[in-house]
Formats: sequence, structure tokens, C-alpha cells
Amino acid sequence: MKRHGFTLLLAALGAFLLLTGCQETRSLLPSVSGKAGEIIVVMDKPYWEDTLGNDVRDLLARDCPWLAQKEPLYSLVNVVPTAFADLFKAHRNIMLFVVGPQVDSAGIIYKHDLWAQPQCVIQVSAPDPAQASALLKEKGPMIVSSIEQAERDRVIRNTMRYEESSIYAKVSELFGGSPHFPTGYKIRKASEDFVWIADDKDGVYQDVLIYRYPAEADPFTPEKIIYHRNEVMMNNVPGSLEGMYMTTSEFFPTTVEYLKYRGRDIVQTRGMWEVQNDYMGGPFVSHSFYSPDGSEIFVTEAFVYAPRFDKRQYLRQVESLLYSWEWKENGEN
Repeated sequence: MKRHGFTLLLAALGAFLLLTGCQETRSLLPSVSGKAGEIIVVMDKPYWEDTLGNDVRDLLARDCPWLAQKEPLYSLVNVVPTAFADLFKAHRNIMLFVVGPQVDSAGIIYKHDLWAQPQCVIQVSAPDPAQASALLKEKGPMIVSSIEQAERDRVIRNTMRYEESSIYAKVSELFGGSPHFPTGYKIRKASEDFVWIADDKDGVYQDVLIYRYPAEADPFTPEKIIYHRNEVMMNNVPGSLEGMYMTTSEFFPTTVEYLKYRGRDIVQTRGMWEVQNDYMGGPFVSHSFYSPDGSEIFVTEAFVYAPRFDKRQYLRQVESLLYSWEWKENGEN
């Protein structure tokens, strides 16, 4: 086991040195492989089947917190160091564990585009499994955030490559800014204060709603966010029959988180939507933020309806689009 860990350490360090010493070769890297939401975990089998492996699963394969049904946050694939060949090195997300007495001190290294692009590689080094587990517990939020950001950036990158530019032009004309949307999305409804953009096909609905309302004192409390959301949904997102409309489920908890992303302050709200007097429902996530002059609250919201399918990746895809918001005038993301 020690020999395997030492071999992996040398290989990883050699790759890091090669990367930093030959920056001009980055463009020659192959495209990443693997499924979205999947992570290769390089770890010796005895560790994987013991406490360290359990701690990795508790961090990365726990139930996805923003879905009604049980789905893992990520899908994990264990690969032992001796089998970590070129086939696996091209994977989109890799977590390397170098554990053994040859390691001087515990630590985590984050790298991008090491063997492929766009790739996220996280190396956890520790003299023993207990210290590796302690690192996971201490740095867990940062590890998850790094992988989430990598997944999100891939969606935005593909969106910009295959953008339906007419949507950005129309929405930014109405709101002064807009997310970017890939081919397949279409505007379902547009007015001065509300736009509905949808990619609905094959029993899967991935939709984005954009709306605004006048700012008020302390506008980002959960109560005020949900109050305005329900009001906008009732007036703009009807069900199939009279008296049916989208609203926020009171059965599932709604969470609010304050974020800063590329210079913008964002209030992120997660919850479950449902249709009043009907049985439709699903997850949603919204970003609330001030207009440039501070007079209005802007909201971009992503929701998914996929009753016959797992929803984790569908929500991740459409949620990522919210992060691509760009103001038309100053080009500030």
C-alpha cells in the first residue's frame, strides 16, 4: 500500500511540475471525458472500504439537499492507484488521495486542466487515513464548492459556444441584462417585468424565469422573497386549468444563502415549487439582486419538471445559466 501511494505521489508531483513548466502545451490537452456529476476517486481499496472511504461518501455522495427524491450529490467511481491510467486521467473531476508515512504534512492541492480540459483535480495528501479524514471534514465545503464551480463553468462554456444569441438580445433589451442561453431554449412569454425562457422536450422541462419588482426596505428576507415570488407566479405561470398556477411549496423547507459571484452580491433561494390545485411540482433555485441603480429587485429563477427522471443534473444544468448573467451596458458578469 505504501509503495502504491509513493508511486502515485511521484506521478502527481511530476504532472504538476510539467504543467507549471510547460504552460504553452495546455492547448494540446484533450477534452475531458466522463459524465456530468461524476467524480473519479483515486484511493487504495482498503482505505476506500474503511473509514476514509466512508468520509468521502458522506461528503460527496450524500443525499442532494435541494431535491425531494433521494439522489446523491455526486456519482463516485473508485479507481485504485495502480489502475489510474490515461483513460481515467482525462476525466472531468478527479480526487487523488496520497496517504502514507512518506507524506510529510497533510494538505490539499487544487488544480485545473492537468491532464485534460476543462478539468478539476483535487489532491488530498496526508501521513495517515485519520489525518486525511480530518482534512475532508475541515475543508469539505471548499472541496464541494470547487467541484460545483467546475461543473457550472463547463455548462456556461458550452452555452457560450452554442448560444441562442437572440434571447440575450431580447431579454437585455427589456431588463438591461440577461443570462446567456444555449440552442434549444425559446422565449415562451415576455413583458416589461417578466420573461419566461424554456427548453421543454422529451418529458423534461428546464425553464428560466426573469422578473423584477420595486425595491423596499430589507428586501432579502425569506418571507419577502417568497411573497413576491408567489405573487409573480400566480400572475404569470398558470396551470392547465382555471384556478391553477405555480406557487411555492410549504411542505418542503426554503433556504436562503447570501453569495458573492464575480463582483455581484446575490441572494440565492432554494425550494420546491408546486401547482395550486394540481399535483405538479419540482425543485427551483433563484438569484435575487439589486438593479444597477438600486431601485428594483431583479430575480432570475431556474426550475425543473421531470416526473419520470432523476433531476440532479437537469437542475444543475439550468441553474448554471443563472450565473452567466451579464449587464448589457458595462459587460460586467
